[in-house]
Amino acid sequence: METLLSPRSISPPLTKPTSKSSSFFRPISSQSPKSSKPESPPPKNSLTDAKQVCAVGRRRSMMMGGLLMSGLILSEANLAPSFALTPVFREYIDTFDGYSFKYPQNWIQVRGAGADIFFRDPIVLDENLSVEFSSPSSSKYKSLEDLGSPEEAGKRVLRQYLTEFMSTRLGVKREANILTTSSRVADDGKLYYQVEVNIKSYANNNELAVMPQDRVARLEWDRRYLAVLGVENNRLYSLRLQTPEKVFQEEEKDLRRVMDSFRVEKI
Repeated sequence: METLLSPRSISPPLTKPTSKSSSFFRPISSQSPKSSKPESPPPKNSLTDAKQVCAVGRRRSMMMGGLLMSGLILSEANLAPSFALTPVFREYIDTFDGYSFKYPQNWIQVRGAGADIFFRDPIVLDENLSVEFSSPSSSKYKSLEDLGSPEEAGKRVLRQYLTEFMSTRLGVKREANILTTSSRVADDGKLYYQVEVNIKSYANNNELAVMPQDRVARLEWDRRYLAVLGVENNRLYSLRLQTPEKVFQEEEKDLRRVMDSFRVEKI
């Protein structure tokens, strides 16, 4: 059986035309979006899960403080119900490769990340999304049923994640579980599979110790991985989102909106 995704690994990638842009961004909000921040290269070090949760809280506190300083006066009694920040989303549309999705406005695009498109949160560095698709010359997908049931597709997604996150470090162990698999027909009339996986990474604090009792495993990271699969143009498309598990608990509604927005288009 063919690997789940082999984006342009057998034949060279198609060259997108330069004379006319085939990808564009559309703001999705009832308010005018703020100007996007300039792109910055990904930092070398990532935050721990604890720091990431603090970063999310700090980011929201800064947003709240900015509104208060601008003259928005709220009574203490009405603060909780009335001060609900409405997330602002933008829409990314790739008319050349045939897909689109929505993403949080403050996320930044990272070029050269290996995927066809890659966005990440500017504060929680382990929170990001990407889109990949198979090469039509090496695969002839007609429908998602070519992958089998959602459960069978979930097992293949899990195997791919474990392959990608395989570690050669001594004393490192990865635990992975499929949380949910599902299928849905979106408003475009097309079938999509959705897979959710949890992966934990453990590392021994003294991997060179001789005695087992001296090798104590500690949790390095705990992440939620979500994938949406769709088939069009004889290609298998995959939108993949990863986020620390604790951050997912806080931002689940917004992240699910991103996943539900993924569409594949005929080209």
